[in-house]
Amino acid sequence: MKRIAWFLAALLAYVGLALGAVNINSATQEQLESLNGIGPVKAKAIIDYRQKNGRFKTLEEIKNVSGIGDATFDKIKGDISLTGTTVVPKAADKSDAMREKAAAKKEEVKEKATAKKEEVKEKTTEKKAAVQESSTAKKESAKEKMAGTKEKVKEKTADTKEKVKEKAADAKAAVKEGTTKDPAKKAEAKKEAEQSKADAKKTAEKEKADAKKTAAKEKADAKKEAAKEKADAKKEAAAKKKAEDDEKKK
Repeated sequence: MKRIAWFLAALLAYVGLALGAVNINSATQEQLESLNGIGPVKAKAIIDYRQKNGRFKTLEEIKNVSGIGDATFDKIKGDISLTGTTVVPKAADKSDAMREKAAAKKEEVKEKATAKKEEVKEKTTEKKAAVQESSTAKKESAKEKMAGTKEKVKEKTADTKEKVKEKAADAKAAVKEGTTKDPAKKAEAKKEAEQSKADAKKTAEKEKADAKKTAAKEKADAKKEAAKEKADAKKEAAAKKKAEDDEKKK
């Protein structure tokens, strides 16, 4: 009978060792990490709690540890104890550690991707606002330049007309004076009047051509600047897409 009792006790001890039990009052960081659902962070929290509050009095007390709730407790309650030697099956230990590490890595990559996405989004918004502001400022500048050019053309045209008017009046007076005096002077005055008129017309045409050339140049410059801004915006969009694609590949 004693032999049977001894055999049963030995068998139960063997089964306990085979299944593995983690003594939460003495287990190391690595041994705690072998538990299902317990990673490096939670294992460290258990040790910190144990150092601060002393030994666990009940298994349920482990739920007082930060990060360990009912769901986690349900996973580990069959694999933990308050006394005894911690026995961890190597295969289970390695598997759980690998799963925990993979989950942590996945979470880290996800957080980095989210942070990068937000950063790219913020930079794109700032760049877009800067481009829009720059474009508006340049449009206003081009508008002011064109208005100034028009005003200058208007002033020059008025001056030219005034000069033509004055020369015509002088020529008319000279012709009139020549009519009452020498016929030769009359012919000369008429010739001068015609020449003055031709010169005035030529000057007006030149000024008009110059103003047109200036306006065309300013328009071309504005168009060139707009094309450059469009190309920069396209380049920025391509850089954003590349950054997002790179994050997805990680």
